[in-house]
Amino acid sequence: MDIFWEGNFLVFLFVTGVLGGGAAWMSGRAVALTWKPFWHVFIYVTLLCAAVRFFHFSLFGGTLLSVHYYAADYLVLLVAASLGFRIMRTTQMVTQYRWLYRRTSPFSWTERPES
Repeated sequence: MDIFWEGNFLVFLFVTGVLGGGAAWMSGRAVALTWKPFWHVFIYVTLLCAAVRFFHFSLFGGTLLSVHYYAADYLVLLVAASLGFRIMRTTQMVTQYRWLYRRTSPFSWTERPES
C-alpha cells in the first residue's frame, strides 16, 4: 500500500486527479466568482471528497470509510480548489478594478502606483 493511493496509481490519478481535481478547480473558481470568502472552499472540498471516495469504492473496489485515503484525496482536491480560487480572484481584482490593481503573478496583485 502506498501513502496516497490504494491499489493502482492510474486509478488514483484518473479519479482523484483528473475527475476530482477538475471538479475542485471549478468549485474554487465558483466560490471566487460569487465573491464568497475562501473558507467556503473547505466546505465544498469536503463534500466533493466524499463523492471521490464513493467513486473509488463503487467503481474500483477501494475503501469507502478510510480516514487515511480521505485525507489524501482531500489534500489533492484542496490544492486544486485553492489554485482555482486564487487565480480567479486575481483575475477578478485586476479586471474589475484595473485602475487600482495590477497583476504581479497568476496568484497575486498589487496596488497601482499613484500617477
